[in-house]
Amino acid sequence: MHVAIMQPYFLPYIGYFQLVEAVDRFVVYDTVEYTKKGWINRNRMLRNGEAVMFSVPLKKDSDFLQVRDRRLADDFDPVKLGNQFAGAYRKAQQFDLVMPVLREILSYKSANLFDYIRNSLDRCCDYLGITTPIVASSEIETSSGLRGTARVLSLCDALGADRYTNAIGGLDLYRSSEFAARGIALRFLRSRPDPYPQGGEPFQPYLSIIDVMMHNPVEDIRTMLREGFDIVDGREESDVSLAETR
Repeated sequence: MHVAIMQPYFLPYIGYFQLVEAVDRFVVYDTVEYTKKGWINRNRMLRNGEAVMFSVPLKKDSDFLQVRDRRLADDFDPVKLGNQFAGAYRKAQQFDLVMPVLREILSYKSANLFDYIRNSLDRCCDYLGITTPIVASSEIETSSGLRGTARVLSLCDALGADRYTNAIGGLDLYRSSEFAARGIALRFLRSRPDPYPQGGEPFQPYLSIIDVMMHNPVEDIRTMLREGFDIVDGREESDVSLAETR
C-alpha cells in the first residue's frame, strides 16, 4: 500500500495532484489547526501575465480551531470569485471546458472549510482522471494526541502502508530510518516547473491547478501528472541533523 498525507489546500498546484496520482491512498488532514500563512484557503492564478493571489474568505474565529471547524465567511461570493477567474482566463485554450467545472466547485453548498476543499479536490480529480481514493485523517482510527512523524506513522500503520511519499517540503522533517523500522520506504516527490503555453512570457510555474487545466488538454495534463516530477530518497538521521544545523 502506497500512501501520501497532506494538509487540505484549495485548488493547489499540480505537484499536489501528482502526489495524489502517484499513490494508492491519499489522506488529507482535517484535524490540523488552520494557519493564515499557509495555502489552505488560497492560491495563485495568472492575470495579465502576473501571478496574483485568490482566496476563499473565512469567518473570524479562534486561530486554534481545526480546519474541520472553520467556516466560510457569510459574505463569500462564489460568483464574484468565478468572474475573477473568467476575466483572467477567458482567452485560454480550455476555458469553455474548465470554467463550468470551476463554477461548480466554487458554488458548492457547504460553508464548512474542510468539506468545501475536499469537494474541490474531488472535482479536480474527476476532471483529471485521477481515481486514487481521498480520505480524511479523522476517518482513520489512530491513537489520539500524536504529532509529527508519530502521527504520520500511525496513519501509515492503520492503512497497512509499505511505502510513504511526501511532498518535497518535508525532506528535512522525516528520517528514513524511523519509517524503515516500521517496514515503510520513505520517498519525496519534487514537482518540476516544466513550462506549458500560458499565452505569454515569462512562464509562471507552480500556480493553481486551474491554470494548468485552463491551458492544457486533459491528455497533456495526464502526462504531467505521471512524468513531471522527480522522486527523492529520504534522508538518514545524520543527513537530517546536518541540514538542521545549516
